[in-house]
Amino acid sequence: MSAGVAGALLAAGASRRLGHPKQLALHRGQPLVRLAAECLYRSRASSAAVIVGAHASSVRAAVARWPLEILASPDWEQGMAASIRVALAWAERRGSDALLLALCDQPGLSAAHLDRLIAEFERTGLPVASYYAHKNAVPALFPRSLFGALAELRGDRGAGRLLNDGRPVIALPWADGEFDVDTVEAERRLEP
Repeated sequence: MSAGVAGALLAAGASRRLGHPKQLALHRGQPLVRLAAECLYRSRASSAAVIVGAHASSVRAAVARWPLEILASPDWEQGMAASIRVALAWAERRGSDALLLALCDQPGLSAAHLDRLIAEFERTGLPVASYYAHKNAVPALFPRSLFGALAELRGDRGAGRLLNDGRPVIALPWADGEFDVDTVEAERRLEP
């Protein structure tokens, strides 16, 4: 376990583009959010939480098998940044050295990939991003030095701009990140 990395799974969205909760879409017989929560739990993060909002009770039930903290994002309708602020406040309360953010709609997520992000942070002390679709993206790890910038995020754009604004960032290639479940067409690609 890494002593100072708090890992948060963002699972509060309403899945408006998909039309039903993507958190609960089945992949290999399991809800996506459960699979992602398992990856986070099995990673080297020192603590793990799931941020809930829309569909909170169903998401809570889906991840109940893992001893993760469940954090409500009361302003989830304002976009992903609201959930990031909830995760950030939790990481700050824990005195964490870094915050690892992951999404629940990337079926290719693995504990091994999250561990690679943590290991690069431990080695360099820099922000570490997954690199796919020609940009730095999540899952990503943000050191304490970026907590202030994370707190200023607003809307539904997430933390991507902090990873692509020219500051030093370690980019770990992760082609699996390109497949996320935001549309019915993408959902059809999931394995039953």
